[in-house]
Amino acid sequence: MRLRLNGITKRFGDLVANDRIDLVAEGGEIHALLGENGAGKTTLMNVLDGLYQPDEGAITLDDKPVRFSDPGDAIRAGIGMVHQNFMLIPTFTVAENVMLGFERTSRFGFLDRRRARSEIEELSKRFGLEVDPDAMVGELSVGQQQRVEIVKALARDAQVLILDEPTAVLTPQETEELFAVMRSLRSSGRTILFITHKLKEVLAIADRITVIRLGKVIGTALPEQTGEQELAAMMVGRGVELQVAKTPAKSGEVVLEARGLTVVDASGALAVRGVSFDVRSGEILAVAGVQGNGQTELAAAVTGLAVDVGGTVKIQGRDLTGEVPKAFLRAGVANIPEDRIKDGLVGDFSIAENLILDVYDRPPYSRGGALDWKTIHATAEKRVAEFDIRAASIQVSAKTLSGGNQQKVIVARELSRDIKLIVAAQPTRGLDVGSIEYVHGRLVSARDAGAAVLLISAELDEVLALADRIVVMYRGRLVGPFPAGSLTREEIGLLMAGIHVEQVAKGVGL
Repeated sequence: MRLRLNGITKRFGDLVANDRIDLVAEGGEIHALLGENGAGKTTLMNVLDGLYQPDEGAITLDDKPVRFSDPGDAIRAGIGMVHQNFMLIPTFTVAENVMLGFERTSRFGFLDRRRARSEIEELSKRFGLEVDPDAMVGELSVGQQQRVEIVKALARDAQVLILDEPTAVLTPQETEELFAVMRSLRSSGRTILFITHKLKEVLAIADRITVIRLGKVIGTALPEQTGEQELAAMMVGRGVELQVAKTPAKSGEVVLEARGLTVVDASGALAVRGVSFDVRSGEILAVAGVQGNGQTELAAAVTGLAVDVGGTVKIQGRDLTGEVPKAFLRAGVANIPEDRIKDGLVGDFSIAENLILDVYDRPPYSRGGALDWKTIHATAEKRVAEFDIRAASIQVSAKTLSGGNQQKVIVARELSRDIKLIVAAQPTRGLDVGSIEYVHGRLVSARDAGAAVLLISAELDEVLALADRIVVMYRGRLVGPFPAGSLTREEIGLLMAGIHVEQVAKGVGL
């Protein structure tokens, strides 16, 4: 099915999210859509999916104009979308999830589960999706759940399939399996719109690439005629250094020592299962793994945010197990949390106020119980310049900033005091390549200045670029550490999936 977008414009008040966007995607084509955070990609896909209606412009399918008042219209027209956050019910089977909203009944009025199972088996076989119709969705891996979403779209006869950041939570092996499915769908004549920020993947799988910046189409390129540097420059409007420049680590004393660490999560389940590891000054220890294997709880335990903690956590030999976050802060622990909106910032506070959240009660920012606003503002102006925070003024609220600038505020605050340990959890999630370059540079600089860095990341490229040593987290347990370069990307991927742990570990002499 041929998809054409002509002059699509979408406004939210004074904000123009999409500005006269033109795009053509042919049947039997994988068309990648690239752009930095906030460029307008998701808004454009929500217009195509029927969630938003365009203020201007037109959509045509096979040269026939269409207009969608809701997602149901888009589905009936042959458009299916697989969202980054899956729209599945964990307590339903695969078949029940696929049927949901499009239930078919037998002549007696009962749900026709047999027909649903048959359709799923046929689609799975034809496109190499391999899902069990009777499996409970909540018991499936992330990669398998994604397959269910694709089957659900295909069961509704989707001819245009939108994949929004589909590899964000996949292992390298699952990514390759997804690419095989995408190629099979392309061979069937379907049109695939592939939204991602991963340049290597775009060049590996796309037939054509469209780049959006600030709501406008910057250009369209063919993978064989372009490269990562050119695409990154198109995305951010300037040259970007994609390779992290760092010298070999000069590790020193143990800063963070964890022994037999256990953490019980909010549901009462054991999320971290007796892990032990050290992080030394002057090194970056990276925790690799698919999100949801205990990384969030691990970060909470070593920053004082976890409630139910067992084992021991020591900072420079001092036992801080079970202490409040302020004790960790005063011991020199910096925390770059995975959810910057919920845990890193007070959205209604100004940039200046957010920059002193951890030191507001100490000189020179507070004297005699009163805040010294002159010093606070002067310091904020200095930090904004030093950390390249782009905003109209230090008085604007944090919630009005882009994701990259919000992250820079957090990094500026956390790294602007005497730091012994940096806990950086998913530090570049949702950031554009320019902001990623900046955050990576700051972490390496802190390491070189003698700080210990615990990097927790689901982005394998980030782990491989920054780590001096690597541990892999799977279902609450750690495997490793491995020296940087001792494992291939594929071997780390196997460990992330919990496959062949003994064989891979044995291969590097553990």
